[in-house]
Amino acid sequence: MTTIERQTRPEVTLAVCRGASRLMRQTGHSVLLEVPLPDGRRADVFAIGHLGELVIVEVKSSIEDWRVDAKWPDYLAWCDQLFVAVPIDFPQALIPVEVGLIVADAYGGEMLRRPPRRPVAAARRKALLVDCARLASERLARLADPEFVEIG
Repeated sequence: MTTIERQTRPEVTLAVCRGASRLMRQTGHSVLLEVPLPDGRRADVFAIGHLGELVIVEVKSSIEDWRVDAKWPDYLAWCDQLFVAVPIDFPQALIPVEVGLIVADAYGGEMLRRPPRRPVAAARRKALLVDCARLASERLARLADPEFVEIG
């Protein structure tokens, strides 16, 4: 039995998310986790490159997780590149060639396939970057201020 098989689904998700985030940072991206998108979806990993490029990484912990959650095409409208990150024992052939593929564990990840670039419209990019800056600022404020109050 492998280590991944002994982990619960939430533990695998957390490990893959951590490894994918580390990989994104190693490639020069700044990372925010669990980013709400304007259409109501939530990006597992939202990464921003030094030139403002937007990358979403959707984390899938198991075959069941992949099969029951077919929302990945919805993310294409909100990023320049979309990746799916999976654990090492995930059957990689299930991931469509239209998206990038990352294999990750708690210690890091490897980019096995890069997705095509689909540039986000300039106005949408600006709005997303402002939203991310505000989200990051609010998260930092919560850490620094025990009496944090959300602004309207």
